[in-house]
Amino acid sequence: MRSRRPSLVTQPVLSSSKGHPSPRSFTWPVRVYYEDTDLGGVVYYANYLKFMERARTEWLRALGFEQTALAREHGVVFVVSSLTINYLRPAAFDDELAVTVELEKLGAGQIVLRQTIARAQEALATASVRLGCVNTATFRPVRIPGPIVAGLGKNP
Repeated sequence: MRSRRPSLVTQPVLSSSKGHPSPRSFTWPVRVYYEDTDLGGVVYYANYLKFMERARTEWLRALGFEQTALAREHGVVFVVSSLTINYLRPAAFDDELAVTVELEKLGAGQIVLRQTIARAQEALATASVRLGCVNTATFRPVRIPGPIVAGLGKNP
C-alpha cells in the first residue's frame, strides 16, 4: 500500500522567479482517477497528453483568454503543431500531480512551451510543445492577435 502524499496545489498558480504573477509559468493540479490508468495500474501514456492539454487551457484562461472567445472575437485557435515528450516515471491511481506550463518562446504565429508533470517535486514526464495560431475558417497559420501577445509578454 502506498503512503498518502501531502496535497500539492489545489488552485492554479501563475508564478515567476520573483514571486509575482507571470504568464511565464503556470501550475495546474490533477488527480489520477482509475479511468486514467491501464492494466498495469499506471497512467496510460496518452493521458499525460490530456493532462498537459488541460493545463494549457487553464493557463490561457488564467491569463484572461477563453478559447471560445479567441475563436469568436479574433477568429483564431491554437493547435499543437509538434510535441516531444519524455516519460520518466509512472504515475498511479490517486496520485496528486502538478502540471506546469512554461513559456519558452513567443513568435509571430507560434508559441513554444515547456511542460512538466510532477508528483511531489519528482518529474514524471516532460514535453516541448509548439502551438500554431490558425484562422478558424481556413485553419491556415496567422499571426497571434495583439492582445494575446501583450498578455503573454516578450520573448524570455
